[in-house]
Amino acid sequence: MIREELVARQLDEQIVARFEVGRRLRVLDVGLGEGTQALRLARAGHQVTGLEADPALLDVVRAALEEEPEGIRERFRVVPGTGQDTGAHFLPGTFDVVLCHGVLMESRDPDSTLAGLARVLDAGGLLSLVVRNESARAMRPGLAGDWEAALGAFSAGDRAFRLDALSTVLQRIGTPLERWYGVDVFAARTATAEDERVLAAEELAGREDPYRSVAALLHLFGVRG
Repeated sequence: MIREELVARQLDEQIVARFEVGRRLRVLDVGLGEGTQALRLARAGHQVTGLEADPALLDVVRAALEEEPEGIRERFRVVPGTGQDTGAHFLPGTFDVVLCHGVLMESRDPDSTLAGLARVLDAGGLLSLVVRNESARAMRPGLAGDWEAALGAFSAGDRAFRLDALSTVLQRIGTPLERWYGVDVFAARTATAEDERVLAAEELAGREDPYRSVAALLHLFGVRG
């Protein structure tokens, strides 16, 4: 899926910028889902812990792990739980990288969830956060000429976030915003990651204003002080 590929490229760029080459990182993926990013990082040699509350998704990840070589299985740990549970499972400073992709929208208390994620990051650790972009709610239906949906988007009840508000929260919890990208600027969800033209356009737009500001998703990176 093109969204996953874009997120992966952005994540890799920030990992390379933040950590020395060849370092085996301790990674926590909160809201593991089907484990796409977590498995990719485990294959790259990192020690990965996945936190997921949905039993069906846990089964999917465990089945995928069975297809992996023994070395990767040994580097990958699955823990049942949610983003609210990090304090119960992990000590402060346990991880070098924490992924929270698409989870904050479902959190009962996003600020508390983020504070918990910051707590388990080691000094200099990287927080990778993917959220729905509140500033882009009406863009897609408007461009498609669906004016009813565009007008409804302004008062939609689904959870989305503004960049400036999240930046304030990240500063407050000790993981100030270091870098951010847009993901899915051109409504390319139906495109495949093999289409290099789409990837090239999305990757460039996700880095540049004003394009990234109206992307469907925001990918934020905070660094633990």
